[in-house]
Amino acid sequence: MDTAIKLQTHSTRSDGPCRIALLYAGDREARLNPAPEKSRFAKVFEALGVLGAQAEPAVYHDDLRDEVARQLLELDGVLVWVNPIENGRDRTVLDAMLREVSAAGVFVSAHPDVILKLGTKEVLYTTRDLGWGCETHLYRSLEQLKRELPVRLEGGSRVLKRYRGNGGDGVWKVELETPGTLRVRHAKRGCGEETVSLNEFLARCEPYFSGEGRMIEQAFQPRLAEGMVRCYLVHGTIAGFGHQAINALHPQTSEPGPRLYHPPETPQFQALKEQLEQEWVKALQRRLGIDTERLPILWDCDFMLGAKRASGEDTYVLCEINVSSVSPFPESAVIPMAHAAVARAGAARRERRRRSPSQGDSRPPSSPSQAAKKAGVKRLR
Repeated sequence: MDTAIKLQTHSTRSDGPCRIALLYAGDREARLNPAPEKSRFAKVFEALGVLGAQAEPAVYHDDLRDEVARQLLELDGVLVWVNPIENGRDRTVLDAMLREVSAAGVFVSAHPDVILKLGTKEVLYTTRDLGWGCETHLYRSLEQLKRELPVRLEGGSRVLKRYRGNGGDGVWKVELETPGTLRVRHAKRGCGEETVSLNEFLARCEPYFSGEGRMIEQAFQPRLAEGMVRCYLVHGTIAGFGHQAINALHPQTSEPGPRLYHPPETPQFQALKEQLEQEWVKALQRRLGIDTERLPILWDCDFMLGAKRASGEDTYVLCEINVSSVSPFPESAVIPMAHAAVARAGAARRERRRRSPSQGDSRPPSSPSQAAKKAGVKRLR
């Protein structure tokens, strides 16, 4: 590790190192030959090791579900990096397994239940009045979208977002061209502006309403072309920033530019940092019922620039919260992330030992179904 990086080395307990897995998507070959030192999480593995933890990869695929579950049930904690949609698959199988592992006493971040509260686009609607919101609307059905969208577009451009997704998939800028005709642009990389009928656009949105799906609408922010700021948080504290001058719906290009990373002390972001840490995160926790210890080890909030105040100061509008797979991230986040992971995994181990003092280390049962049964949790499929 870089000699400029200073860590307090310690072990979380006297009878052996805390064991933490980093779980990310891959296939059987990647699981057999994980090479953590060459992965995108190499610095995290290293930092955890310096802190006295035993970190190991847990390469995941739905076909490897039970094998990965057995691995996790022998550990103290797991940090998860899997997108809501990964290679055409959603997280249904993975999240059910993670709930079982958590019920058995293993620390899981981010927990699937926290993701459902915090990491879906509906959080924009749920928290629209907390100081970081704008005009926001929720569509619970395709029929509601068909009925209400044309009327709402008369008030100006809108951005529609599917309930769960990543990489700009299901995010659309929509404008009214003429009655029954829309000007739309998909936020996926390389997509340009199109003119389509209302019915054609509704057909494209139909898959977003399958199951528990829904869509969230925000008023388009005119200052989007001035860039976006991503705030990376460890629990409730900012650990770094990412600034992207050219973003997915930039009016002059369909190719987003690079995101430049900055440490948490960066002067130009201090006003946003103070608001987010001292006001908005606390209000978010109260609104959603999430204790600080349950906040993800690593998550981020994306902000657009809102209208300037009379004083000339910037305001900020929340664009999205990312929880499921926050990567890449600034190097300044690595050490805080490692400290938090070791603390939470160590607390999970101590809690297991407290509940079952006669079992010594109190490792969870080796079978995920046994673990869920013991914890009184029904196994989901």
